[in-house]
Amino acid sequence: MDENITSHDVHETQEIDKQKQVEETPHLLTLWDTFWKRVQKIGLHDVVSRIGTIFLTVLMVGLIVWVMKTFFLKEEQVAESASGGLYASTEMADSSELVLPAYEGVSPVEGISRSVDINTNVDAPTQSRYDVIDYEVVAGDTLIGIAEKFGLEPETILWCNYDALLDNPAAIYPGQVLKIYPTDGTVYRWVEGDGLNGVSEGLHVTPADIIEWPGNNLSYETIGDYSNPNIEPGTLIFAPGGSRSYVDWSAALFRRDDAATSRILGAGHCDAVYSGPIGTEAFVWPTSATYISGYEYTPELNHWGIDIGGDLGNPIYAADAGVIVYAGWNDWGYGNVVVIDHGNGWQTLYAHLSEVYVNCGDFISFGGQLIGTMGSTGNSSGPHLHYEMSYNGDRVNPHKYYPY
Repeated sequence: MDENITSHDVHETQEIDKQKQVEETPHLLTLWDTFWKRVQKIGLHDVVSRIGTIFLTVLMVGLIVWVMKTFFLKEEQVAESASGGLYASTEMADSSELVLPAYEGVSPVEGISRSVDINTNVDAPTQSRYDVIDYEVVAGDTLIGIAEKFGLEPETILWCNYDALLDNPAAIYPGQVLKIYPTDGTVYRWVEGDGLNGVSEGLHVTPADIIEWPGNNLSYETIGDYSNPNIEPGTLIFAPGGSRSYVDWSAALFRRDDAATSRILGAGHCDAVYSGPIGTEAFVWPTSATYISGYEYTPELNHWGIDIGGDLGNPIYAADAGVIVYAGWNDWGYGNVVVIDHGNGWQTLYAHLSEVYVNCGDFISFGGQLIGTMGSTGNSSGPHLHYEMSYNGDRVNPHKYYPY
């Protein structure tokens, strides 16, 4: 019976609560209606509407953030914990205890020393290319500077321009054209009888490196037998990543009782020289131009040399190794003149220079070394090089000593 009374009381209580809610709802609506009419009456209904809109927007954003944090981010954190965490490996050790991989560095090799240049262009293009660029040297260029301009090692510039530089980094001059290869390496001019394995080994590359370089225009299908490959003699082959030894231009020194002196006198005459490099008697053409402009070797007209044409400022090269025995002005028509004693009785003379790059007693290490520039000083009607050769004091015809 008590249970029935209790059940009845509970039911009654629930009914009373429902009745109260029903009675309170119209009352709340009446209050809101009264409040809104007052707001409209005083003209603030627009302001209240905007505030209400902002409030509801903030409430919705907060609700979305709460839902994401509660139901989604929590699941990701649980999964991350199960897998050890995205950054678990770096959090396991203090940053001061991290150990970097060992750096093997670069083995020291013989080459051209270089210092850091703060002006080096670190944003040079990195796209691949296989063509060879012709670069004209400008005033102020150095071998290292040119190499850095193209992202190459200076050794590559030397090795790939042997015909122009003869392995001498000081042999560049304004107006000279150098071959710029697309990557570091060296070139080799193919000789009849060469074998691909031997050449590759000598350049420190593999036959595949040479065959697969697109610029060499070779293929496995056409190369043939490696011991006698189908490569035309005289072809320039590029070996990417290759290297070679420098040509040793250190000439033997001579010492004799008869001192080396110039046969001409003047302001540029040097004191007697008793030592210095001795030449090879394989004479190098003394300038970049190859045509005669003016007089030939004509002793009957008292013209004891040949006049080689060219432009003002063209390079003048030593014909062979030796020592400088005259460097400077001469009043007897030569203008600025250089005389080199090559030993073994040989001397060469270079006249009408615009600039002289050598001094008395300087050693000339090899034929082709730059000694000045072409000019028109002294008795001259235009830029040219007056070039003489003499043997044991007698002037000789230069044409006889060049294999044209």
